[in-house]
Amino acid sequence: LENLQPEIKELAKRLRYEVSVRGKQLGWSEKVARFHFTRNMRRIVTELYVRDNCHPFKATLLLWVQVPMWVCVSLALRNCSVGALGSAVQEQFSSGGALWFTDLTAPDSTWILPVSLGLVNLLVVEV
Repeated sequence: LENLQPEIKELAKRLRYEVSVRGKQLGWSEKVARFHFTRNMRRIVTELYVRDNCHPFKATLLLWVQVPMWVCVSLALRNCSVGALGSAVQEQFSSGGALWFTDLTAPDSTWILPVSLGLVNLLVVEV
């Protein structure tokens, strides 16, 4: 979308000139000329989006998938950590880890998991 902005500005300038010339020829009011400019500009921008396959909705698609997923995972982790699922789950978390984190209910004193999770999230955002 950002790469299309110079082309859109140039097309808007040219279209504004064409509409003003045509409006003077046909005696259009300012309101009618603005209507024709807006309608044609919308059509041109839509054609550019189709040509370059970069509709603005595609940029928000990840957000519409990621936010509900994040909410569900957050609620699931909260329910697990406060013992809402029962003491059996708490016992499994306290003895079910791997490598250096054998107790999943204790904070990570080495900060390896929080830092690596943050770096992975940064990598996902940047890529």
